[in-house]
Amino acid sequence: MTRALMLQGTGSDVGKSLLVAGLARAFTRRGLKVRPFKPQNMSNNAAVTVEGGEIGRAQALQARACGVPPTIDMNPVLLKPQSDGAAQLIVGGRLHSAPSARDYRAMAPSLLPRVLAAFHRLAASCDLVLVEGAGSPAEINLREGDIANMGFAEAADVPVVLIGDIERGGVIAQLVGTHALLSQSERERLVGYVVNKFRGDPRLFDGGIAAIGERTGLACFGVVPYFPDASLLPAEDSMALAAHPNPLAAKGEKESEAQRRAVEGHRVKIAVPVLPRIANFDDLDPLRAEPAVELVLVWPGQPLPRDAALVILPGSKATLPDLAFLREQGWDIDLLAHHRQGGHILGLCGGYQMLGRHIGDPDGVEGPAAEAAGLGLLDVETVLGDDKRLAQVTGRDLTTSMPVRGYEMHLGVTTGRGLERPMLELNAHRDGAANGDGRVMGCYLHGLFASDAFRRAFLARLGATADTIEYEPMIENVLDRLADHLERHLDVAALLAAARAPRFTKAA
Repeated sequence: MTRALMLQGTGSDVGKSLLVAGLARAFTRRGLKVRPFKPQNMSNNAAVTVEGGEIGRAQALQARACGVPPTIDMNPVLLKPQSDGAAQLIVGGRLHSAPSARDYRAMAPSLLPRVLAAFHRLAASCDLVLVEGAGSPAEINLREGDIANMGFAEAADVPVVLIGDIERGGVIAQLVGTHALLSQSERERLVGYVVNKFRGDPRLFDGGIAAIGERTGLACFGVVPYFPDASLLPAEDSMALAAHPNPLAAKGEKESEAQRRAVEGHRVKIAVPVLPRIANFDDLDPLRAEPAVELVLVWPGQPLPRDAALVILPGSKATLPDLAFLREQGWDIDLLAHHRQGGHILGLCGGYQMLGRHIGDPDGVEGPAAEAAGLGLLDVETVLGDDKRLAQVTGRDLTTSMPVRGYEMHLGVTTGRGLERPMLELNAHRDGAANGDGRVMGCYLHGLFASDAFRRAFLARLGATADTIEYEPMIENVLDRLADHLERHLDVAALLAAARAPRFTKAA
């Protein structure tokens, strides 16, 4: 009989996504058929599923940890913020609408049947479903109509483990306070808790465990030490960019041996302006992990570095507002100077659109109807529309002839003479554009830097001479080590024993 267990956090970014991924790999290695599930996610880091739908990037990573392809049932509701007061709503992998926060709160209860149906279909195909909550169940002002935390857990009759983050401080208050704010029925659903991101000797927290137990009656499944290599895995949202600008910073190291070897060859600096609505920024992860690359995230108020070999304009959930922000920061002036001085520029998805001559949003797809001149570095123009392209694709880079693979996820149609000089050939169509000397390029393909041969050739064109990593095997290795880490520090057998059969597992 299928069992399920839900991990809910005392707040955002406490490590729920990674704990689900690590446990998914651990239980899969024990011979169980495991599937991840997140009822409602909010993230601009998304992935394309095997059906051609859209889900949160974290669930795609968790599916990988289970050894299965991602499907739309793993994340039936996805919110993609595109302004302070509104978000693009994805339901069942497809664009549904763009409600305001107030409108979504009113709409959310009506989505619960679809959420439960997806969960039941998923549960019918496996032995164990690991469910991830969103934010915190202690936000009782949002409890009415909740489908992400206890609202889902009670509807599906799923037991819950609380996750507290000791790194941010006050973990005892996090756990005890969350417990106190839950209703009696919700507290009875809790089967225990985990303390995450501990630094130092975990035995020093024995008194904390006793104090939490006295006040809540909850059992501790374990104290998990900080896992530095978590920064090498695709992150769920842009909070990770601020927390860990690069893998070395996450580890607290100044320089790795691989980077020292790279210096003996040649390292290249790649700069990325951090836009307010940056999307699918895991495109940068393979570059961040490269010893031969110094990836510099340029935050608002900072100029683009003059010594960068390449500037990447990343994807954006709201291209026109982010283009306006880029100009407000003076980054357009820096970018044009970089180009005049012989630097390379690459635009990905929304960044590709910005490099063109003009962008129009006549129907207000990403906000109020608007239009603007682009940066004028590529001879293309884009009109945004409701038709969203979602596809997993393979192909080759036309400059290096190296194979690439990834996914397309974009609104809008791009036209212009610049398309006569495409960047990529994908399946049966060509994608992107390049200028005459090949120093300015853009495309719609997300994930292309995960293709090792292409990345190696691309970096060589920039002057990098060191050996490069094998990215996909590295991700698999990190997932295995994360599972090993959790096996050492959590009572994994007790967590499995706490899982139980949900209601209506066989429902469709």
